[in-house]
Amino acid sequence: MTSISTEENVFHDAEHASNDNSDLHPLDLLMEELKHDDTANRVEAMRKLDTIALALGPQRTRDELIPFLTEVAQDDEDEVFAVLAEELGDFVPYLGGPEYANYLLAALEILASTEETLVRDTAVESLNKVAAQLSQEHLLHDFISVIEHLATADWFSSKVSSCGIFKSVIMRVEDDTLRKNILALYFQLVQDETPMVRRAAAKNLPDMIDLLTTKIDLSTDEDWDYISSMFQKITTDNQDSVRLLGVDILISILKFFNIKKDDSHLDDLLNSCIKLTADDAWRVRYAIASKFDVLAVQFVDEDDKYTDELLKPFILLCEDNESDVRKAIAKKVATFSGLLHDKAIINLQIIPTVQSLSMDEDENVRASLALCITDLVKLLNKDEVTEHLLPLFLNMLKDEFPDVRLNIIGNLKVVNEIIGIKTLSESLLPAVSELAKDMNWRIRIAIIEYIPVLARQLGSELFDQQFSDLCISWLWDIVYSVREAAIENIKKLTEIFGSEWCKVEITDKLINFDQELFQNFIYRITILTTLIKIGTVIDMDPLKKEILPFIISLAQDEVPNIRFNVAKGLAEIATSLIKRDSKNKKLIKEELLPVLENLVQDEDVDVNYFSEQSYNSCKEMLETA
Repeated sequence: MTSISTEENVFHDAEHASNDNSDLHPLDLLMEELKHDDTANRVEAMRKLDTIALALGPQRTRDELIPFLTEVAQDDEDEVFAVLAEELGDFVPYLGGPEYANYLLAALEILASTEETLVRDTAVESLNKVAAQLSQEHLLHDFISVIEHLATADWFSSKVSSCGIFKSVIMRVEDDTLRKNILALYFQLVQDETPMVRRAAAKNLPDMIDLLTTKIDLSTDEDWDYISSMFQKITTDNQDSVRLLGVDILISILKFFNIKKDDSHLDDLLNSCIKLTADDAWRVRYAIASKFDVLAVQFVDEDDKYTDELLKPFILLCEDNESDVRKAIAKKVATFSGLLHDKAIINLQIIPTVQSLSMDEDENVRASLALCITDLVKLLNKDEVTEHLLPLFLNMLKDEFPDVRLNIIGNLKVVNEIIGIKTLSESLLPAVSELAKDMNWRIRIAIIEYIPVLARQLGSELFDQQFSDLCISWLWDIVYSVREAAIENIKKLTEIFGSEWCKVEITDKLINFDQELFQNFIYRITILTTLIKIGTVIDMDPLKKEILPFIISLAQDEVPNIRFNVAKGLAEIATSLIKRDSKNKKLIKEELLPVLENLVQDEDVDVNYFSEQSYNSCKEMLETA
């Protein structure tokens, strides 16, 4: 934190920088600035509150500044209120410490009652910050009074704000009667006639339950009677925007009783869960579908009693008439299946459901399923994967929607590991080869990024039969991002298969490229960039004999873009040479530096600039290596 003397200097400089207010008292200066017609000026003045407070000192801040700010909180623009609410949350040190934190409550209570949502939310956040620093006496007397004022106010805005600050007291109230009264007040908010208040109460209830979970023995059975009643009220509310919040409350309640090792409530909670999955409103079903795996984990038991009960609701959600619900639950197929101890259920009930989802009329549902369907292979043996899942993967690889194909491709690695090389080469490789020429450039990139994974499993001989020519052809793609991915792919393949493979399959073909096509700038720059990348990983012999001479020959190219890329590439290769062996300094000094010296004299500004950078970089490497 900035020291007081520094802050005083900042205020002193700011005060004397003002032409009209240089002789004003700090508080008078603030008052003058807050009278400015321009809202932006008043906002800026509010951001200087810490400087004003430091200049006044703790005593005068409490006696003069805070009462003034309490008045301001009742009469200004929302932009000013929002900044004031934020500043007050960090204002306790300027009052003289936590023992005076209660001085801030009046102003924040007013701000928490405003109509503007941003101001209220900021005031609630600041109230919680201040509450954390209040003494037990001030918390029980002053802060609980703020909660009561807001929770029983006539305006919905005050009640909404009150819902967000109950959590600051629930853990610090050790008296059972007082805590019961606090929960009873919260229960009133849950039953409020205004939907916005009920939503706020439902939204904040999980936080309170999670806090009680951290101190299991604090709450009593009466407390949980209130919480249970709140949950029932919320899940039967006539507004679906309230009911859907019951999902998070259910998860928090389950976590509490699981940590407490109390399973006496599980049957009732399971029934509540199943009711939510069958709610009339699709948004409620969507809410539970999107967190079905988190819920299901809380019901896991040794004999699968509860997870088996969830199987039917899970399948019904997969068959829901609302596509957003199916999309949400499709992502949970693998995680929910992993919770089932009887793997026969996966083959008998989950797989048929997955087959239906893979042919869903909505492309987003299919894309969502494609993200996780490959994880199912971990739960089945090789024969089951080959019989049930492989046909699904192949079908989805041919899907008309690009995202479906992309999501399957991105997760094929795990499939390769299970089905083995023979099945892979017979089934998946033809599909991958076809996708490598897909019209959608993002598909082509996804396949390119998948190639090194395949390469490790296929070996060089089988890989060359299927993909060697493709790897070269991608270098000439019309989309730059594809060409860039293709270059990086060749570098990775060189690291996998070795320098001899790269020489035969890549470098010899590039260096002896068709001279007529080589006249095209795109071909030259692509070959140059590829050889530079290869040069950082290939063995020294082909680097010195073939790659470097070719790169250096392009230093005389008529296109400046080629020449400065030569300069940049030589620096990149020099870096790799030094990392390999410090003895390579001689090669850099004798072969690379003379080329860079010539390029530094180039008449083109860009060539000159990049060449000088590369030259200096190489010189520095030679001196420090």
